[in-house]
Amino acid sequence: MASKKYVSARCAIALAVAAVTLGAPLLVQAQPAAQQERVIVSFKAGQGSAVRAAIARAGGRVVVELDEFNAVAVRLPASAIAALKRHGSVASIEADPLRHAMGGKAPTLRRAGAAAVVSTEVTPFGIPMVQADQVMFKADGGRKLCIVDSGFDAAHEDLQKSGVTGIDLTGSGIGSWNTDEAFHGTHVAGTIAAIGGNGLGVVGVIPTGTLPLHISKVFDASGSTASSIVIKGVLNCSKAKANVISMSLGGGRPTTFENKVYEAMAKRGILVIAAAGNAGDTSTSYPAGYASVMSVAAIDVNKVRASFSQANADVEIAAPGVDTLSTVPMGTNVESVFSVGGTPYTTTPMDGSPLLAATGALANFGLGDTPVAGSMSGKVCLIQRGEISFADKVLNCKSSGGVGAVIYNNVPGMLLGTLGGIATTIPSVGASDTDGALMLAQAGQSASVAVQQSAYSYASYNGTSMATPHVSAVAALVWSNFPTCSPAQIRNALNMSAMDLGTAGRDNEYGNGLVQAKAAVTYLTANACAAP
Repeated sequence: MASKKYVSARCAIALAVAAVTLGAPLLVQAQPAAQQERVIVSFKAGQGSAVRAAIARAGGRVVVELDEFNAVAVRLPASAIAALKRHGSVASIEADPLRHAMGGKAPTLRRAGAAAVVSTEVTPFGIPMVQADQVMFKADGGRKLCIVDSGFDAAHEDLQKSGVTGIDLTGSGIGSWNTDEAFHGTHVAGTIAAIGGNGLGVVGVIPTGTLPLHISKVFDASGSTASSIVIKGVLNCSKAKANVISMSLGGGRPTTFENKVYEAMAKRGILVIAAAGNAGDTSTSYPAGYASVMSVAAIDVNKVRASFSQANADVEIAAPGVDTLSTVPMGTNVESVFSVGGTPYTTTPMDGSPLLAATGALANFGLGDTPVAGSMSGKVCLIQRGEISFADKVLNCKSSGGVGAVIYNNVPGMLLGTLGGIATTIPSVGASDTDGALMLAQAGQSASVAVQQSAYSYASYNGTSMATPHVSAVAALVWSNFPTCSPAQIRNALNMSAMDLGTAGRDNEYGNGLVQAKAAVTYLTANACAAP
């Protein structure tokens, strides 16, 4: 007797043959997501309808319309791609690679009672470093800047309220262009245009509150999206008549289609500026790697290349991108406050800690690797780093009766810890090795620990993402003083006037050097809009 598996297979084949014989549509089982690919299909002029029909027949789905360039982004069964390429109306099919935000939060160190800094306006070190404080923005120069990123917190106390437009292209259904679930675009926007003279937070490269801004929101909370969505954002910048496009994003796979779009932007008189990447190696990130795009490297306060900044032949210019203080969405900052016996200590919240506060006697819990029921009842556990994960240390503290945890480093420096997505129920913070030793001597004294939302809506981030808005804003600033120059002439002036860093002349770490607003104005004053 045939096996059930064999009989089932024969039945399936028979049904399929019968369907074809009777002229009924052959139902193909949907491929699992892992076998689907996201691609950009370019079609011949006037052949959009025919290609869309072919895509549908192949089991594909159009996800982004790029009609301006005779293309669509599609989710398609991998097995159907080869056949679609042979369709007479199809010009090409390429991958639709991911693009990512190129920056992240640097350590935020706060002491008990530090809330007083909320009402103090500071000038981030990058502003004078790029000479932004030596050049006046001329609003009548008509220069508009477009930020392609994760949105813009329009409610932020330190960001301009007028002259800002935008569009949300994420399709997430959460928020709009004037919200920022990834916290990235708002930080970029602050470096560009945080308002000066209001006694709050920080000042941007163009702090007047009069810079025409357009926001193309392409990232949701994940901080990643397909290149086709980014391209849609870029095209929206063009539609909004932007002169400068700032792109603190990138990815490792170039495409011919993407390159064509950025070449078209240059021909339209738009200067596109993008992050060189944070891999810390010699690989190239795109779109920064395209010839029509300025690639920006990151340097620190000492004008030294950041260890994460990519170095390659495409790097064109450098700007501050380490420990860069700027705006973040209101109410999203988390801070820690810790004290023992009334003495405050600098700490950092463990990433993933619940927002809670606790008070109890400080108790030495060693490495926190051995829970003992009741041994830490009502106490704040003082734990040394080592042996097991931070999350396990916190869980062991809790299971031993602890109400809070502070984990101190076992090597020099501040402990910056994460709970790795593991849920915990007591507040936990990190401390330096030096402070940990001091705390040990205070065991038994009353300790207070809190992880809380901060009223301070500013944070320091690291990344070529943070360097890019310095250059983008300097370009708009300089261009506002010479509005008849072409984007190529502004680009040339920025390169020719940059402060040489590293090896003499252009090099792969710093490009032409540190962008300089005043020097660029001086160069253009002497040379007018001379052709590069």
